[in-house]
Amino acid sequence: MATKVGRAAAVAEAPTSRYSPELLLGLYRMMVKCRMCDEKARILFRQGKYAGNFYSNVGQEAGEVGAGYSLRPDDWVAPSHRDWTANIIKGAPLNLCFAQLYGKADSPDRGKSTPAHMGYPPLSVITPASTIAAQLMIGTGVAWGLKRQGKDSVVVAYCGDGATSIGWFHEALNFAGVHRLAVLYVVQNNLWAESVPLRLQTALSDLSDRAKGHGIAGVSVDGNDILAVYDAATEAIARAREGQGPTVLECKTYRWYGHSEIDPAKYRLKEEVEAWKKKDPIPRFEKYLADHKLLNETSKKQIRDETSHEIDEAVEFAENSPYPAPEEALEHVWA
Repeated sequence: MATKVGRAAAVAEAPTSRYSPELLLGLYRMMVKCRMCDEKARILFRQGKYAGNFYSNVGQEAGEVGAGYSLRPDDWVAPSHRDWTANIIKGAPLNLCFAQLYGKADSPDRGKSTPAHMGYPPLSVITPASTIAAQLMIGTGVAWGLKRQGKDSVVVAYCGDGATSIGWFHEALNFAGVHRLAVLYVVQNNLWAESVPLRLQTALSDLSDRAKGHGIAGVSVDGNDILAVYDAATEAIARAREGQGPTVLECKTYRWYGHSEIDPAKYRLKEEVEAWKKKDPIPRFEKYLADHKLLNETSKKQIRDETSHEIDEAVEFAENSPYPAPEEALEHVWA
């Protein structure tokens, strides 16, 4: 049965004794890194530095980071097109992440995937498909393979609210439920499936209730509360490793920008966007850290300066990397 938001959100009010300072600051650093990388990618796109498109995840960092931060190197991630930063959370080198946006030869895919559709094989990040919810099917297949190999590795598969209305979402959950697979399905409910509001997608209040129909666990949390997400995710991952099956984790959140960088999102009210920006997960966690004497203005600036320097170096690497030779388009092709 799904756990309601109120109960899960209360976790974040727990004493810091439950969390080490290293963990709390690590979560904060990663949220800041993901936000700054995402914003830089948006700027570079608008400057015409790379072709294609970009799908911003700004506003949803708590769900992204909270769900993926505790994964082991041998755990798998099945991201969607909006989860480019999932590679960063898993530990992919930042210079390769930006090289992927640029379609350069030093990209993990050697320029063969569209921007923001990045996978990183050394750390078991699957290259996302543009087809909505397809990554859930692939991630479920990986979990089935891991189980057959007798491994306790876990798959975290990300999707948006729109994906829960598509048949492949239910096929993935159904198969995972039958075989008790070690999968965590993270639904980033940002209230808009491109231009379709949630109220026109479903009559459900909690998308985690989708899990009930497939006999698996479901929980809904405040997706802008990093500790609520982290606690729910780590509990679900632990259950999965123990053979207790999959979980649907709904993170109630909001994307600040359009579906992509070519979408002005005129279908949303300005008041709605501004109201959600006031719920920004990063300042919210900054206040928590400051209240517990773990962050001040000096340390906050230092973290952002260090991250900015790392991003600048990564962008320089991407811009100096060559494009792949045209004949490489014929390599690694199955016929």
